[in-house]
Amino acid sequence: MPNPNFTPPPGWPALSIAEAHTKLTAPGAPFETETVTIRGIPTRAWKNLPPTLRELLAAARAAHGHKEFLVYENDRATYEAFYRAAVAVANELARHGVKKGDRVALIMRNLPEWPAIFYGAEILGAIVTPLNAWWTGPELEYGLVDSGTKVAFMDAERLERLGEHLVNCPDLKRVYVSRYSDEVPSPIVHRLEDVLGNVNDWMKLPDASLPDVQLGPDDDATILYTSGTTGKPKGALGTHRNMLSNIMAAGSVAARNFLRRGETPPVANPDDPQRTTLLSVPFFHATGCFAVMNPTIAGGAKIVLMRKWEPELAMQLIEREKINSAGGVPTIAWQLIEHPNRHKYDLSSLESVAYGGAPSAPELVKKITTTFPKSAAGNGWGMTETSATHTSNSAEDYQNRPDSCGPAVAACDIKIMDIEGKKELPPGEVGELWARGPNIVKGYWNKPDATAATFIDGWVRTGDLARIDEEGFCYIIDRAKDMLIRGGENIYCVEVENVLYEHPAVMDAALVPVPHKTLGEEPGAVVHLKAGMHTTEDELRQFVAGKLAAFKVPVKVVFWPETLPRNANGKILKTELKKIFAAPQ
Repeated sequence: MPNPNFTPPPGWPALSIAEAHTKLTAPGAPFETETVTIRGIPTRAWKNLPPTLRELLAAARAAHGHKEFLVYENDRATYEAFYRAAVAVANELARHGVKKGDRVALIMRNLPEWPAIFYGAEILGAIVTPLNAWWTGPELEYGLVDSGTKVAFMDAERLERLGEHLVNCPDLKRVYVSRYSDEVPSPIVHRLEDVLGNVNDWMKLPDASLPDVQLGPDDDATILYTSGTTGKPKGALGTHRNMLSNIMAAGSVAARNFLRRGETPPVANPDDPQRTTLLSVPFFHATGCFAVMNPTIAGGAKIVLMRKWEPELAMQLIEREKINSAGGVPTIAWQLIEHPNRHKYDLSSLESVAYGGAPSAPELVKKITTTFPKSAAGNGWGMTETSATHTSNSAEDYQNRPDSCGPAVAACDIKIMDIEGKKELPPGEVGELWARGPNIVKGYWNKPDATAATFIDGWVRTGDLARIDEEGFCYIIDRAKDMLIRGGENIYCVEVENVLYEHPAVMDAALVPVPHKTLGEEPGAVVHLKAGMHTTEDELRQFVAGKLAAFKVPVKVVFWPETLPRNANGKILKTELKKIFAAPQ
């Protein structure tokens, strides 16, 4: 339902969503679409999209070579320096036998080296596999083995975590470690600085040509692991077209807002002031890599990195670097708004505070617009399988529908199907959200059964329960998949439950969300103990912490006096257990 407190500007909206999309994608328009055949399925796609990251890298160098691209603490790199570092990585990989289709893993925190490695491997035709830097050693080992990674790049912390696991990765032939001060622990480990030098010296690297590799839009490009509801994480196999579609998605949504106001979208001018983004989500997520990094490069903007998210440091960087865009997940927006020292900093450069990836309170949009008057709030929906952005809601549309994640972007479609996947439901009815577009990944790496069950005739079954209103705005109701999201990090419940079941005292266990104002939700456990057995909340939390990443550890454990409630089919009634943690923390 529209927001009763929203006062639309005169004449708004000048165009419906459908009319705006038709105008945006018309022949000759910057966001023109065309029908192409992808894996045998006619698909509406962006006509003016760069074919691969190879063309995008070359175009960014030509247009923006002199501009700063990356800032991290005392490290700064221009687009020219970034290009030279990427080509150096590509040539190093080629010298050691990496060919098109080989998997190259990237396991590190947000560092300037991250984009250079990503692009260097991509322009050589490798399939880059960014692994979650928060994972434990066993989890990272699984990702390396499952993907069949041949070469891995990591930072010092990840090498320490993986050291004893490298011998269990039979396909892994070479490891490069960045910013590692100790003696390397294995003959296959090499220092990245021996290839690239320090970030501030990248301009001293040779001005070499791009490797001579034939690449196409639908060639394999990435494997990003996504949390599921059963078993181990699945690797979503994406293409160059998939991830680059975010470039057009981002630009078209901004242009749609102008059309909805009855205004002409501005045309980018090379002399416009450079825009700057504070990246506060990980590069290894689809959001950081696809929705932030690639559109930033396409527009010649600057990315400012942080070692870890610290609200006051973020405000210092916003003031110093004149940052225009910030966000990532609702947590970040809340922490900026509510920080007691916010008044000490000049945050007037902020023009966008956008987020997705976690539940957000509708009042957040009002808070953003009142706290940062020049800034437009934005929200959206996507998943690893949609290569990040699929719907987007911003500007007046978001103020009018603060509980919606927006309509699909202009080249994409959404629909609501019944749970059996047999019938499309009319507007307003709740069912499973299905998504289609040029951004949908090919499937799951080496998992044909899961691929067949999830990807159907160009559509992806998202597992999210949602409804779509008459104008095409999507409202996420709940997740059909048994998964929760903590500050943008997916946690699939069965994995944590399985660890709890391993504890000798636990008879029954269920993981349910604990509402949290800024993180959206956190994991909470409800357990029933075996007769005569005893354990404590701290002991169970430590037990889980010894086996899984910290963000998956339950923040609370409640002991249930009897077997957990179940339905007639034996399924635990989590709707009942959620009530235990219903009060916001």
